[in-house]
Amino acid sequence: MNGYWSKILRIDLSRSIVNESSIEETFYKRFIGGAGLGAKIIYDETRPSTDAFSPENKIIFSVGPFQGTRLPGSAKWCVVSKSPLTGTYANSHCGAGWGVKFKGAGYDALVIQGKAEKPVYIWIHDGEVEIRDARSFWGSDSYEAVDALKNDVGEQRASVATIGPAGEKLVRIACVIVDKHSFAGRCGLGAVMGSKNLKGVVVYGTKRTPIFDLDKVEELTKELTRKIKEFAKDFTMHGTPGSVSIYHDFGDMPIRYWQGDIWSEGVKKLGAPLYTKILKVKPHPCIYCPIGCHRYGRVDEPTKYAFEGSAPEYETLAMLGSLCLVDDLKAVAKAGDVCNRLGIDTISAGAAVGFAMECFERGWLTVKETNGLKLEWGDGDSLIELVKQIGLRKGFGQIFSDGTLEAARKIGRNASDIVVHVRGLDFPAHDPRACFSLAVNYATSTRGACHERGMPEDIECGVFNIPELDIQNTGFFKPEGKAKLAIQLQDFAALLNSLVICNFMLDGGGMTLTETLNCFNAITGWEWSIKEFMKAGERIFNLQRLINIGDGVGGSYDKLPKRMFEPAKEGFRRGQIPPFDFMLKEYYRLRGWNSSGEPTKKKLIELKIN
Repeated sequence: MNGYWSKILRIDLSRSIVNESSIEETFYKRFIGGAGLGAKIIYDETRPSTDAFSPENKIIFSVGPFQGTRLPGSAKWCVVSKSPLTGTYANSHCGAGWGVKFKGAGYDALVIQGKAEKPVYIWIHDGEVEIRDARSFWGSDSYEAVDALKNDVGEQRASVATIGPAGEKLVRIACVIVDKHSFAGRCGLGAVMGSKNLKGVVVYGTKRTPIFDLDKVEELTKELTRKIKEFAKDFTMHGTPGSVSIYHDFGDMPIRYWQGDIWSEGVKKLGAPLYTKILKVKPHPCIYCPIGCHRYGRVDEPTKYAFEGSAPEYETLAMLGSLCLVDDLKAVAKAGDVCNRLGIDTISAGAAVGFAMECFERGWLTVKETNGLKLEWGDGDSLIELVKQIGLRKGFGQIFSDGTLEAARKIGRNASDIVVHVRGLDFPAHDPRACFSLAVNYATSTRGACHERGMPEDIECGVFNIPELDIQNTGFFKPEGKAKLAIQLQDFAALLNSLVICNFMLDGGGMTLTETLNCFNAITGWEWSIKEFMKAGERIFNLQRLINIGDGVGGSYDKLPKRMFEPAKEGFRRGQIPPFDFMLKEYYRLRGWNSSGEPTKKKLIELKIN
């Protein structure tokens, strides 16, 4: 079959058993790969409400038809499991070189279950699989682990997906780190690896996946790489930090744990062009990427903020910076580096610190509870210390190691009422009071609040469009059409995350949906239409929703936190709040779901989900 190996590698760590299973072409034609493949396995093979840390939970590393090519954006790959933070379906994506090298080893997915008796890592190379002792690497930070595991297998060209101390200690916001470069950040999937005593997965492969029309794929690769490189040259210059002032001016950037409206002077200190100069950053692209959104940076002075490695991107600058009113760029970068090395999600880490600072200001926390730590707005040193404590599960910070919502429950005093989350997942750095389509997108997102599983805010902000979908952007602060926009972008994201391709190739790189489809058809030979393409995205999103419903976090969890109904007093979104109830009802109707937010039998038959 073209574009696939039709093979899944399965490993049971409890019994040290390795085997393979095959997949029929009809499966791929329904769920494609990546996020779709992972969701189907979770749906079929785990019981509802399976605890994320139980041996019965599975963690799936999956790729799609785009891996095995050199197409731009094809470095992306997917991690799927039950989240220890939300208790339901989760996927997170990253890049570097892991997905490409795993596909080269001869598999479409790796499914891991059970729990090893002692720390282990997995070494996969050209069809050979070993479960190796990782006790000597347990406790090392994520960057140290990447180097040590490469040395241990004796192959510097290998790619390493690993966890840091946070994953080992089951910190529920722990992430998966790849090659010291890219991060599957959200939902705590690094902690799922830790619960299985799995330090990492090392891969290397040189096999070439069969392609239907290799000449056409190579032609498209050259054309699209050239086009994207030219289209995105400004993006390449500064990366996502180039958008800091844009999102701030649209009222889309979080300030003072979602209480603030304008922070112009602070934003100037965090964003480009000062960002690029002060952190000495340069692009750090994933394999086959003509954009290079990741940044590699360095700080030498002052010593307390010194670091070298992955530099913060927009979400990190916003969540560790503006959300906490920390305008010292070097302190924010150092906090991000601490998160990366310990292996925690910078979005949820920043949310935890911002929430803690508000609790401190309100008097719900005092220096007695914080062991002397003064959690005052704008204090970069307190920011760094608290993220360190969270990642290591030590000191006062360990109260946040199970997530912001759980910390609020422990703090009491109605603290849960001010947590900004959906399904237990902290908001990313985009505000639905600025872009109304985000309100219904966040509330219904299958992994919790997320701007990447649907990115309608970029449509509203005029950053990109998808002409093939006849998207009607009705403008800011108008509810009409926003439910439809959220649906279109959720299905679109589910499609991209199953192919798998980096969404920046389209949202920022100028690649069209038609060009994406042309690549897919040249790989597979299936000759799909745009309608069939998008129908697959809709099917995959609905399948993820069924997992949510089975886990008891369906329609009753489709809501926004109270703070999202507090209007701004100044700035672009002054006086605006999303008309949420209207949009949610419209969303359910357009989705073909009932009033409880469940896909109807008619819809499931239409989508061929069983």
